Amino acid sequence: MSEEQIIDPTQPLRYTPSEIEPRWQAIWDVDASLYAAEDVTEGKPKYYVLEMLPYPSGQLHMGHVRNYSIGDALARYQWMRGFNVLHPMGWDSFGLPAENAAIKNNIPPREWTLGNIAEMRVQMRRMGLSYDWQREVTTCLPDYYKWNQWLFLKMYEKGLAYRKQSKVNWCPQCATVLANEQVVNGRCWRHEDTVVEQRDLTQWFFRITKYADELLDGIDKLDGWPEKVRTMQRNWIGRSEGAEVIFHVTGTSHTITVFTTRIDTIFGATSVQIAPEHPLAKEFGAADSALQQQIDAMIEQQKIAKEADSLGAIEKQGVATGKFATNPFNGEQVPIWIGNYILADYGTGAIMSVPAHDERDFEFATKYGLEIKRVVAPNVDIDELALPYSGEDEAVLIDSGDWTGKNPLEAQGEMAAYAEANGFGKATVTYRLKDWGVSRQRYWGTPIPIVYCDECGMQPVPLEQLPVLLPEKIDISGEGGSPLSRVPEFVNVKCPTCGGEAKRETDTMDTFVDSSWYFYRYTDAKNDSAPFDSAKANYWFPIDQYIGGVEHAILHLIYSRYWTKVMRDLGLIENDEPATRLFTQGMVIKNGAKMSKSKGNIVSPDEMIAKYGADATRMYALFAAPPDRDLEWQEDGVAGISRFLARVYRLTTKYAPAIAAHEKREKKTHAGSFAALTPEGMKLLRKLHQTIAKITLDFSGRWHFNTCIASVMTLMNEISASEALMDGGAIAVETQTEVFRVLTLLLAPFAPFLSQELWGLLGNEGPVFRASWPVADAELAKEDEIEIPVQINGKLASVVRVAADASEDAIKAAAYADEKVAARLAGKTIVKVIYVPGKLVNIVVK
Repeated sequence: MSEEQIIDPTQPLRYTPSEIEPRWQAIWDVDASLYAAEDVTEGKPKYYVLEMLPYPSGQLHMGHVRNYSIGDALARYQWMRGFNVLHPMGWDSFGLPAENAAIKNNIPPREWTLGNIAEMRVQMRRMGLSYDWQREVTTCLPDYYKWNQWLFLKMYEKGLAYRKQSKVNWCPQCATVLANEQVVNGRCWRHEDTVVEQRDLTQWFFRITKYADELLDGIDKLDGWPEKVRTMQRNWIGRSEGAEVIFHVTGTSHTITVFTTRIDTIFGATSVQIAPEHPLAKEFGAADSALQQQIDAMIEQQKIAKEADSLGAIEKQGVATGKFATNPFNGEQVPIWIGNYILADYGTGAIMSVPAHDERDFEFATKYGLEIKRVVAPNVDIDELALPYSGEDEAVLIDSGDWTGKNPLEAQGEMAAYAEANGFGKATVTYRLKDWGVSRQRYWGTPIPIVYCDECGMQPVPLEQLPVLLPEKIDISGEGGSPLSRVPEFVNVKCPTCGGEAKRETDTMDTFVDSSWYFYRYTDAKNDSAPFDSAKANYWFPIDQYIGGVEHAILHLIYSRYWTKVMRDLGLIENDEPATRLFTQGMVIKNGAKMSKSKGNIVSPDEMIAKYGADATRMYALFAAPPDRDLEWQEDGVAGISRFLARVYRLTTKYAPAIAAHEKREKKTHAGSFAALTPEGMKLLRKLHQTIAKITLDFSGRWHFNTCIASVMTLMNEISASEALMDGGAIAVETQTEVFRVLTLLLAPFAPFLSQELWGLLGNEGPVFRASWPVADAELAKEDEIEIPVQINGKLASVVRVAADASEDAIKAAAYADEKVAARLAGKTIVKVIYVPGKLVNIVVK
């Protein structure tokens, strides 16, 4: 505030965020260094806080506001605590929506995308978000996707990127391949109503399975991640130890390989069952039209079950093929069945059925009258054994050849070794996790830097020729294949090895490639000679706090963990995991459903900001619910926050002239003795320091932003109640200075515009978020009163306030004296009183 700006204390000022906020944002926009991080600092700890980068759809929604408000509050708090903070932002800007929008609106994807980015950047600035825009990353620009291609080629050199023909997931609506992680309940992750098909295509893959064990083992070290996310990743990786066993199809040269975790039960196998889409099922069906009709019906059943997300509950059905296979352990012939509950892409697509010792197999065998043979039994009379029985620890094998009498766990290793020694099996580990298919038959993505030459075969594009540029302004509306395949000037190229005629790869990369490593690029965003400088990345990583939705648990989050390990092995970085801590925020709900365009319940941040201001909009997103819970949107709540901020503004500006004059005159720090304080001033200061202590704990230890804001509101009520005392001089200007200065600092992470305005009016200079976070005086922060819940027969009757040092007798007396408690006790006999020191009084009556 300039000296010419004078406040007339007789005229209450009106809180006008529409004037205050744009004025401060204009000032902040001029200073590019305001939120800039220092790449290396001495004597100052680093803190890397990051929200997941958005797709530039053109408009922010309240889910974005909530996510970014959490990160912004944390970044500002850490600045105030003296950290060197990196808080960047960028754009996940390749992908199908831009391509579809381009087709629909006849706008080139690049133009549509960059226009949306410009709009969203304006919205973010209007919200006052503290991003280091000098590090901005846009994944659809060549200065970024060049390094996608560079990393692809480095992975190709290491055998981590490869091409093969395989059965892949195909979304007919997207007209492209999907990775396994992008298939949700049998449907496309972008289109909830579109059932994914299986097609045989030649595609590019990343060998993520090479890191399966490390990805799994590393989960136990991620103690700063939500347990829900860790469980989802464990389940998705799906490690199973067991053995593969080869059954020969009788009378043919064919074999069926089964995977089992219980090879010890193989003497009890009474059938082999294969998936409807198993190659042998197709061969059997080709020779028997009636069988083929039954197989087709099973495939359709699986498709319907996937669509309804009910594969686990599907009624188990099977059909006998009339063929038999030989059990290699005992030479018995067992029938081959096709089962509708067996999936071709899970394990080997075939199982051995041991109905006496597996519930699923027992159900199937009972239904179709298959033999049930017991080969595992506890040390009791087996005639009393209820089936199925799956015991391992306290059991022995029976009727199992040389392994009869042995413990099942002991026998498993021996039998797997026997199978390997005799050429019909081996111990093995299987995973649900499959290699990551990254080919996409779309235009708007990173071109895969591979060339195909008739003479030299498949050739990588030389590193010095990167980037392979994505051509602009092409026709992307045609059907069939990648749009790039219809661009001769892109496809036709010279072979980098022999110089002869060659053709480029026309598939583009999965856009999850872009988001798997973008946060490393933030550490050195303008580097044109490497993806990033390793020293800078090693300084900033791992990310101290990552913030985003739980829906990315087995997509972005598992891919980014994989990518981190690959870059570590390439010598680019030193860390094993991308982020130390992960926070998954709740959704924003309106009218009982998640906000979305399809449901028509979107609330525009621009509308809220125009009516109530950015500070009120942000604060409501943090106040209305704990950040990890869903938030039910209520506009009245934003209005309530706006009224609260207006109270803060009115009262602070009333006393600001005297405080600013006092600050200018005294030029002193705000700590020291409180011995000369009046009782009224001491009471207010005590409340102030109790609030500092509570907010600091809630902020840094528990992220209870809603209770932080509630504490500020409670403090404000105390200040308002003291207004007459301040006017009358009972609370001196020194105390007023401390109270309003700290109030402003406590608000700074949540309401940056208002806090900055008040910070200047109170006579301070510089950004408020660069001031030191207040430290609670331990003596003053002691609670003088505490709340004790009072229960009657275990049900809450009332809450009494007592002195913090009150004795047990005093607390019980306060409980009996409470009007609600006394009314409930009338006419009843007290049996006993249970007292939990400082926590609870429970009165047991009859």
